[in-house]
Amino acid sequence: MATYRIHPLVIGTKRFDKSMMTYQYGYGTPYIIPVYAWYLEGEGPRILVDTGEMSPIISEDREEELGAGIHTFEQGLKQVGLVPEDIDAVIHTHLHNDHCENDFKCVNAEIFVRPEELERIHDPHPLDYRYLEDYILDVEENGQIRTIEKDLELFPGINVMHTPAHTEGGLSIFVRTARGIAVITGFCVIDENLSPPKEIQAMEMEVIPPGTVINPRQAYDIMLRVKERADILLPLHEPRFAVGEAIG
Repeated sequence: MATYRIHPLVIGTKRFDKSMMTYQYGYGTPYIIPVYAWYLEGEGPRILVDTGEMSPIISEDREEELGAGIHTFEQGLKQVGLVPEDIDAVIHTHLHNDHCENDFKCVNAEIFVRPEELERIHDPHPLDYRYLEDYILDVEENGQIRTIEKDLELFPGINVMHTPAHTEGGLSIFVRTARGIAVITGFCVIDENLSPPKEIQAMEMEVIPPGTVINPRQAYDIMLRVKERADILLPLHEPRFAVGEAIG
């Protein structure tokens, strides 16, 4: 039975108001999030979930604030003994720019994504400024894109689930590890979204939707379903994983 160890590689950061993560909560609180590429270490194909930023800001103050190092894509992969050409598959949670800027470097990879994300990146609404088609034109022209039309086991021990909370084509990735099923969420959240503080729980809320959200009520229900299916929760931008310890 295939199992994996999950390596969170910090390939960028963002600084903004915390409410960008936590819907209607945390206004006025400065916050920094890591941008990850997640390497799924197993015995089969070499798989990444997302590819991070192409030109991350690497500075002492950001690294101090994050409590961890920030890397270029090549530096991050070097930590796990790889180069971009080694990657066999990239699975995308979604196609906002900070999740796909290094796709073009993975010249030997199949790139898996929901069709809704391809549609949106080529025809974004004015509110969808995070979609920039330049980052996927090369891999499209090279015939590397594979669309995922339904929930399925994509590779042995790796299942994908359509979770349109943060974006219409959001994809959560469930990974079998030695410690149980881990989920890399297909929506941009931190720990507090999935395990809210007491003041939020007192309002009878079990989760907090993403700060950028398609439909808050739908997102709430989707998040509950994701929580129920996983033993290990890996919120897509949670800072505590930035130290780089393998999961599973």
